[in-house]
Amino acid sequence: MTDRKLRVTVNRKTPLYAGFFEVNRYELDVERHDGGVDTVIRDVMERGDSVAVLGYDPSRDEVVLVNEFRPGIFAAGDYPFTDNLAAGAISKGESPIDAAVREMKEETGLELRDPRIIHPGAYVSSGGTSERIVIVFGIVDTAGAGGMHGNPEEHEDILTVVLPAEEFIARARRGDITDLKTLVAAYWLKEYREDRSRTSSAK
Repeated sequence: MTDRKLRVTVNRKTPLYAGFFEVNRYELDVERHDGGVDTVIRDVMERGDSVAVLGYDPSRDEVVLVNEFRPGIFAAGDYPFTDNLAAGAISKGESPIDAAVREMKEETGLELRDPRIIHPGAYVSSGGTSERIVIVFGIVDTAGAGGMHGNPEEHEDILTVVLPAEEFIARARRGDITDLKTLVAAYWLKEYREDRSRTSSAK
């Protein structure tokens, strides 16, 4: 990032699609780093912000993920049933923490305790969408975790998956996790567990 703030002027915004998300076409004057101005046209998918939830059981050293059909992966030609963090849209007027508690209950049946934000919001793919994902960490009890969950009105068919934390992190290292928010959470958990181990050893 440079110290000089470059300017962008919106000449026209044209709605292209409105449904589960919106797609708008922006005609923009974008200031260049060399001092000139380019007129560009960009289509942007807009659906608001979302939350992803890393549920962790410290007594069992396990994480809770969800397995469901992902249409974006299907469209890309890969196997579309993957293990990811529980996640969903943040409703208007809802806090990320409240959304995280709601999504964890809806998608896994588990209560999320002591939730806290570990990332305030990263853009999913800033070249094409305005969506940001907040990542929330919280404590769950995996003793009774399992089964099928989800919101029937949204045609969700979600299988709860419980993994040892070591396996979760190993999957990230091997490249087996292809969902970016889940990948970020795995590396965060690695540091969190190492910090807890150092703190326990120092006592």
